[in-house]
Amino acid sequence: MAFPVLTPSARAFDSGDYPVKVYKAQSGSETRILYGDKRTNMKLQLTYENISDANAELFLDHYDEMKGSFTTFDLNSSAKGGWEGDADAIGAQDHGNNYRYEAPPQVTQVRPGISTVTVSLIGVL
Repeated sequence: MAFPVLTPSARAFDSGDYPVKVYKAQSGSETRILYGDKRTNMKLQLTYENISDANAELFLDHYDEMKGSFTTFDLNSSAKGGWEGDADAIGAQDHGNNYRYEAPPQVTQVRPGISTVTVSLIGVL
C-alpha cells in the first residue's frame, strides 16, 4: 500500500543535517569530520485538515501496513503539493533517503464524518 495520495493543507519541514562528528581538544580547538554526503534526520510533518473519515482511515491503514515506525517508504509527489519551490528541497528521496513514521498519525474529529490528520515522518537512509 502506498502513502495516501492527498495534498496536505499544511506542512512543516526540518531539513536535518549531514553526519558530522566534532572532536574538541582541551585547548578549545575543534576538528570536524564529515561522515557522509547525505542529510539525515529530515523531519516532515503533514497536516490534512477537514478530510473525510474514509480518507483519514487511509493514513491509519498505511501506518499499520508499515508496522508503525519499522518500515521505510517512498513519499509520493502529492505530499509536496502546494509547495512552489523546488520539489527536491523538501524531499528525502532526492537525497537518497526514504521516510518512516516518527509517531502514529494523529486524528482529530472535527465533526461527524470529517477529521483532521497530522502525520509526522522522519527521513532515514
